[in-house]
Amino acid sequence: MTAKNYVIDELISAKAIAARVEALAREISEFYSDTEKLVVVGLLRGSFIFIADLVRELDLPVEVDFLEVSSYGNSTESSREVRILKDLRGEIEHRDVLLVEDIVDTGYTLSHVLDILNTRHPKRIEVCALLDKPSRREVDVKARWIGFEIPDKFVVGYGIDYAQRNRNLPHIGAVRFIDQD
Repeated sequence: MTAKNYVIDELISAKAIAARVEALAREISEFYSDTEKLVVVGLLRGSFIFIADLVRELDLPVEVDFLEVSSYGNSTESSREVRILKDLRGEIEHRDVLLVEDIVDTGYTLSHVLDILNTRHPKRIEVCALLDKPSRREVDVKARWIGFEIPDKFVVGYGIDYAQRNRNLPHIGAVRFIDQD
């Protein structure tokens, strides 16, 4: 499938993202202040820039691991079918875990991943999501920390893609498709 013609309208600036990441890191550092080491689990691929910026701001000992899941492919709509493409390398049993997600949309992916991770018996597990679209939620799942609540728009940038494009944008942009009639 090739990407349709589209333009990107800036929704959240790089400066606003940086400020929010700093604030989130302070809140997370305070919440986990008693941990020996926090296992920060990033959901690939969309969270990779967010997780890199976030862990640099955390005032905690951290271990970083990644889980790669897919529910979108090259589409703008979730398939609601969550596939694990890459599992964690390390153990999380009896450990403090922070799951970092790029965007909570329908909630299917986050719910599925939390179910999987909870079977591994972490000490505690919380979620930090850069973006939240509560108007699209179909599964009752919440992140403890949210960077930004956004409207029901398809977004790209700051690690988030459309058909493997636009991850490198320093801001979050809303995709607007152009009719080719």
